[in-house]
Amino acid sequence: MARPLRIQYPGAVYHLTNRGNERKAIFRDDADRRRFLEILAQSVDTYQVVIHSFVLMANHYHLLAETPLGNLAEFMRHFNITYTSHFNRRHKRVGHLFQGRYKSVLIDKESYLAAVSKYIHLNPVKVKGLLSKPAKEQLRCLSAYQWSSLPGFANPKKRHKWVEYGVVLREFGGDNASGRKEYRRQLEAAVTEGIAIKENIVGQSILGDARFVARIKETFLDSGNDREQPALGSVHSYLAREQILAQLAVATQKTVDEVIRSKGAPRQMAMDLLYRLGGMKNKEIGELLGVDYSTVSLGRKRLVEKRKKDKQLHLVIRAIEQTLSKETI
Repeated sequence: MARPLRIQYPGAVYHLTNRGNERKAIFRDDADRRRFLEILAQSVDTYQVVIHSFVLMANHYHLLAETPLGNLAEFMRHFNITYTSHFNRRHKRVGHLFQGRYKSVLIDKESYLAAVSKYIHLNPVKVKGLLSKPAKEQLRCLSAYQWSSLPGFANPKKRHKWVEYGVVLREFGGDNASGRKEYRRQLEAAVTEGIAIKENIVGQSILGDARFVARIKETFLDSGNDREQPALGSVHSYLAREQILAQLAVATQKTVDEVIRSKGAPRQMAMDLLYRLGGMKNKEIGELLGVDYSTVSLGRKRLVEKRKKDKQLHLVIRAIEQTLSKETI
């Protein structure tokens, strides 16, 4: 049986889920939940991912995420490993926190973005004791659930800066009072009627109309008949190191050789971009730049801290990422 598909390309939208190992809790208290969201926000910023909706449950989470750079695997690897490290360190444990691979379903943004957002927001009432309650009471429970992006869909004052609310609300009339009211009205209807999501997923990994599914299959499906291979695979292509270094040289007004030999931010930027956009390992980057692999790891961490404090540096890196992302399309 083929594994669930892994499809990556710039601009892809996904419904992402991950469960605790043996269905055990992945949060033991609100401190874990807060740290989870902090790590998610940091990962979103680092990998330039857009989060449209999310919810945290006791033993799993849901994300509705868009990847302008086509880097889902890198984003999820960093995010899951970082949170697992926090959880294990804080609770003095070792081993896996999550149950195998995370699940990703490629979403047709035009047809299913709004439906998946509502599906995600409905999760907190799918617990024992709430399903039998009236729809309005279930909706009140949903609105009061703080570990979800839903409160921000109702009240702009309760929003996370790293969540993009407007794109989903556009489907309901816009990010305004009437649009937010319509989202709530349709969510209340969905409490009673449900949302057809799972039954419409194709090949365990694609959710869209017939035209979207056909286009994805035509573009990515391997014509071979090996049933054991991932059914569609991935078309994510990393940028060549030459492209990355050339763009970095332009942005920093240095030559490529100067970037490689420099110390401080320019070389740290090279380390980070070669890792995230070039798909290179720390050891490979170290060999290219003439440093040890541990220096690369440390340099990337220091750059993250610098970006938090230096707005101009952050904007320069963002501009480089946006320019390079166009070259992957």
